[in-house]
Amino acid sequence: MEFIKQKINNLYLIKLESFKDVRGNFKRLFCQKEFKKHNIINKILQINLSFNKTKNTLRGLHYQKGIYAEEKIIRCMKGKVFFIALDIDKKSPTYLKHKQFILKENDNKILYIGKKFATGFLTMQDSTEILYFMSNFYKSSSSFGFKYDDPKLKIKWPSKPKVISSKDSNFKFI
Repeated sequence: MEFIKQKINNLYLIKLESFKDVRGNFKRLFCQKEFKKHNIINKILQINLSFNKTKNTLRGLHYQKGIYAEEKIIRCMKGKVFFIALDIDKKSPTYLKHKQFILKENDNKILYIGKKFATGFLTMQDSTEILYFMSNFYKSSSSFGFKYDDPKLKIKWPSKPKVISSKDSNFKFI
């Protein structure tokens, strides 16, 4: 695993090693020893799989507060997504700055996202699947979000969402 630190603290793009032979290939998605070397996520309490039927489905921008804040490891298992990690740490010099990533199946990449981020994505293909490794349990009363098209965030989405939940579309502007 190659950990590539981003310009925003607690955000890494991780390149995976792929071992190939006549049977196919093998990739390690998580190794506690490797992550511990970088002082990041050392426990996984929940694993989620998001299946999205339609291209231009938007999910986000979501986060949890307080003791339910969560670190995440993200992997695109099928399809292709435009993924956003938004720094929501008010003490950070990069507060409300974001980093965007294109994640796609078989690209040998995962993301590590620290606790003080809101995340979201827009699918770029039909039948897209995103796998999340979470350091904490989901708690609805600690779950919050930002409106994806808030002009203060200056996120340039590659296209307008066609499918979005009422919860996500009703988040307030900052």
